[in-house]
Amino acid sequence: MIHSSYPFKSHFLDLNGLKYHYLDEGKGDPVVMVHGNPTWSFYYRNLVKALRPTYRTIVPDHIGCGLSDKPADSYYSFSFEQRVDDLEALLESLKIREKITLVLHDWGGMIGMAYASRHPERIARLVILNTAAFPLPSDKPLPLALKVGRETQVGAFLIQGLNAFALVAARIGCKRNPLSADLRRAYCSPYGSWHDRVAVLRFVQDIPLGPEDRGYDLVTEVADGLNRFAHLPMTICWGEKDFVFDRHFLNEWRQRFPQAEVHAFADCGHYILEDAQDEVIPIIQQFLKDHPLQGPSK
Repeated sequence: MIHSSYPFKSHFLDLNGLKYHYLDEGKGDPVVMVHGNPTWSFYYRNLVKALRPTYRTIVPDHIGCGLSDKPADSYYSFSFEQRVDDLEALLESLKIREKITLVLHDWGGMIGMAYASRHPERIARLVILNTAAFPLPSDKPLPLALKVGRETQVGAFLIQGLNAFALVAARIGCKRNPLSADLRRAYCSPYGSWHDRVAVLRFVQDIPLGPEDRGYDLVTEVADGLNRFAHLPMTICWGEKDFVFDRHFLNEWRQRFPQAEVHAFADCGHYILEDAQDEVIPIIQQFLKDHPLQGPSK
């Protein structure tokens, strides 16, 4: 057993010989939850349990993360675009092509909204959790810790050699309700060796800051098309003590989606589903009830 709070059946999709792990719990309209770095589907475990009596919850682990295969660079590109291709392949394999609710956190915002940009007609509702789907805001500098991890050999060694990124994130990701040692171990458990941390490092190195960076064109394209989703129901739950996705990112979401419901938590951090789960999960449940989808569920 991985952890007592993660009592789910594992499913796998074959992606060119790589095992792409995902959860598929419940029946009804699909709720697709996309995680970021350095988390995995474990982050959404409590939301899955809350929603699966009413919805079909789909939660993939990105390749190199969680319970998915962890290949070397020679077998997988670890690119932003490939992540979107993987998500698309999964949803196609499950024949999920309509009335999709996306729940997005961290890198999941970029990946999920890039998928949405390919298939805007498939998206019905959006749940935004400390994430982005646009370049770094102009008034927000890249935090020093990410700059070191992204651009230096020392940073790369700390992330891949010592698992510093996952270990530190598990410690500082919650402010109101710090994670127990048991939960910190669960978050870090998929990343137990140098080989298992390739994706964690590549996500940091792949942060697109300028036109010279791989993925920047796609991020810009997604950002330029976000207005297509302005009519959709959206709720935003935000930990304001996130050292990366801070008020600069929240302000941009507000500006782009002025009709969105916003729930900001002044004393919470990046892992908002952990830090304020007793408030955020009911907010998401109520949001889905308040914005029902038309037509029969498949």
